[in-house]
Amino acid sequence: MKRLKKIAPNSYAIAYFPKDIDFSKVAPFFFSQNTFPEEIDNKESHTPLDEPLQIIFYGAPGTGKSHKIDNDPHVTDENTIRTTFHPDSDYSTFVGAYKPTMAPMPVNAFVGTTVHHAKNADNEKAYEKKIVYKYVPQAFLKAYVAAWSDLDNPYFLVIEEINRGNCAQIFGDLFQLLDRNNMGSSSYAIHADEDITQFLAEDKNGFANLSEEQKDAIRSFVLVKDSGKTEAIGDAILSGKKLLLPPNLYIWATMNTSDQSLFPIDSAFKRRWNWEYMPIDYDAMDWQFEVGGKHYLWSDFLKKMNPLIYNLTQSSDKQMGYFFAKADKKTDGAQPENNLISEKIFLNKVLFYLWTDVLKDFEAGDKIFRDEEKGQMYQFCDFFPTTNGKLTEFVGKLGLKEVGNADDEHTDDSAEEANDTASDNLKLTVIFPDGEKIVGDTKFDSYSQTLKKIGLDRVEAIAAEMKYKRKGSPLVSLDQKQAIVDAPDYTYVTIEDFNLIKGMNGKTMRNFIQLLSDRLNLDLQVIYE
Repeated sequence: MKRLKKIAPNSYAIAYFPKDIDFSKVAPFFFSQNTFPEEIDNKESHTPLDEPLQIIFYGAPGTGKSHKIDNDPHVTDENTIRTTFHPDSDYSTFVGAYKPTMAPMPVNAFVGTTVHHAKNADNEKAYEKKIVYKYVPQAFLKAYVAAWSDLDNPYFLVIEEINRGNCAQIFGDLFQLLDRNNMGSSSYAIHADEDITQFLAEDKNGFANLSEEQKDAIRSFVLVKDSGKTEAIGDAILSGKKLLLPPNLYIWATMNTSDQSLFPIDSAFKRRWNWEYMPIDYDAMDWQFEVGGKHYLWSDFLKKMNPLIYNLTQSSDKQMGYFFAKADKKTDGAQPENNLISEKIFLNKVLFYLWTDVLKDFEAGDKIFRDEEKGQMYQFCDFFPTTNGKLTEFVGKLGLKEVGNADDEHTDDSAEEANDTASDNLKLTVIFPDGEKIVGDTKFDSYSQTLKKIGLDRVEAIAAEMKYKRKGSPLVSLDQKQAIVDAPDYTYVTIEDFNLIKGMNGKTMRNFIQLLSDRLNLDLQVIYE
């Protein structure tokens, strides 16, 4: 008699019982005899979850494909095996293979012609570690064994970057198992290789160490084909002679469409999967990015750049998703998480991608990509050093609305330190990677000594690029004529022919030094306490 076994809300798997079984004595998770009809409708899926068994999430880089899988409430660390395909992936790295490993082996002694297990000084049998060859399971077999060992719960095999490997080579004969029937298991079993058979039947990481209850669950499994035919295949599965994907094993994968040329996936492989396109979500977060001390919305940049990429390539594959670059800084200390993409990340990840992956094969006609001064397209090297103003010039051409800049948090409305006469006892300390510590008598002393050590010429170039000013006058200048007008709280101090504004609050000086450290990769420790 066929009965249904509940393994998740509204989800069932086949179980078989003798016709004369007393259902009142069966465990609570089996339904009463009158709950369901005697025969199972084979057209209905009875997988543990109302989710696709095999699905590939695809889209442009950074659209959140892996994030979607990780955030699925059913996917946990305990029920998930994760692997990543790459050009060197093959059947052995996906399924398993014999590998050398260290194992304790008995120390043998000969007494005449008889071999005895030697004993150590404590009269215990002696062992020594030796290199032996052992079958080592990889992601597929680990997930396969876990799923069969617990048919009541879902298990996931997650394959990242599935198209970066040769799927036909990696899956090999497992390809046949991807055909699933209406009940969720493979439609057809395949005969296992001898090494896999031995591993599953005899190894403690296979089925050998399962409890009798777990083994009975596998033995009782009956393959119900879509045609209605049945096959008692449980013993063959438990012995490892045949392989069959159970209905609780989900194989989910991600694919960057921009990488589809690495190993094209053939149509026979494609049709065995569900596919879900991941569009670019421009409102995923509220991140900003920084260039030249100014802040812009990351979403505004993507909305401007992605149509330009499409016009160049006539393809969405090269467009950038919201998570193409990750925020690595905070706009201010009150933020619970990073929400700012630093200039370094923006230049070395975002623009590097544009110039090496997108623009290399296309002649960009849009003036945004052209250096009008040179009358030609920008080259990536034109943005270095970052103090030359080319990066700021390029971003400025995009016409993005500025939402903040590096000076936003220190306004001119009220100077806390007129002529550096502090109303508090905080000190500004700067520690250089070589161990030198600068702690002046006043915060301005620390500030000016730090700028001097960094190099006032370098500081002046960055301050000019960022238009970092007070009352319309630059923080650092070689021009004596740029005096502050109508600003009694501020004065200029001349150091090595450079004019430094004096009178800013300690927080402004700290932040300016930190910005210089980030821009010049100085790795300074800036302490204001």
